[in-house]
Amino acid sequence: MKFLFIKLKHIGDTLLLSPTVRALRQTYPQALIWVVVRRGCETVLAGCPDIDRVLTAAAPEKERRSPWNWWADLTLAAAIRRERFDYVFELGDGDRGRWLASLCGAKRRCTNAAGKPLHWWWRKTFTDFSHFYWYQSHQVEKDYITTSDCLPAPLTGPPPRLCFDRDRAKPWPATDMFDDFAVVHPGTRWRIKRWPSERWVTLCTRLLERLHGIVISAGPDPEEIRLAEQLCAIDPQRIVSTHGQASWAQLAGLLYKARLFVGVDTAAMHMAAACACPTVALFIGSSPVEWAPWRTRHVVVQPQEEGEVVGARPAERISVKRVLHACDTVLGRSPGP
Repeated sequence: MKFLFIKLKHIGDTLLLSPTVRALRQTYPQALIWVVVRRGCETVLAGCPDIDRVLTAAAPEKERRSPWNWWADLTLAAAIRRERFDYVFELGDGDRGRWLASLCGAKRRCTNAAGKPLHWWWRKTFTDFSHFYWYQSHQVEKDYITTSDCLPAPLTGPPPRLCFDRDRAKPWPATDMFDDFAVVHPGTRWRIKRWPSERWVTLCTRLLERLHGIVISAGPDPEEIRLAEQLCAIDPQRIVSTHGQASWAQLAGLLYKARLFVGVDTAAMHMAAACACPTVALFIGSSPVEWAPWRTRHVVVQPQEEGEVVGARPAERISVKRVLHACDTVLGRSPGP
């Protein structure tokens, strides 16, 4: 059996596909499994040994309308078509992925048809549909049940954990001096998800009372790097930053060693779940019902309407005290002042 998954979404969404792939491998151990993701998302799947090959298609948003990119996608579709897949699963819910699915030549073309109605053209193009209404469910469940509904032998049991295999993680040498440490990921390109920088400063200061060190996880965005440098200045001997240079495998290496991950809803948070790192997740502007850390010990902190600054921006309705209390809970210690 040959299976192809197409999911042209962001990095975190890509990692959320790994439980479905693992379950498929358990059900069909001899299968060939390929995955197509957006260019730039492929390395987050490097720790998933159940995937035989990862291909890339969609470019970043600003390049999507480039004729070269459309030609590259047609070339990709031709290469995929030569493999003669038995099943293709389109899990990104976008027209670009649907076109690739329609052109790949798979015998069974599968997608989710719940919620927003599919255009009549796509209803003619696809052969199998899942009607699982996923809008109030976790995104892992959406991929898992959509896939299971279309298989001849359904997947069994609940979706497994996210996957980044420990053997494929790589070291980040700057943490060798720490006996125990937290990974803190404060940055995100989504402004609606950001927590005030001064509260991150206070939080890191207080975490140093509980742990020997902190690693600031930062993406390559200049704003994230500047925030990381601001936090490192609190105590340069005990706080270090990845400076936007850590690969996903290196971040996994950090998370497998860390006692705690604290961060906003990002791909790094999902990587913490993949590495079974105890997690405190700040959800500002997104829904933990759909995106919470999957199957790892965690505490979600959301904006609160009572007891804080009523009427302030959502981010300002999360106090440092509440986040520290969540950290203490995850660390298994009595809450500090």
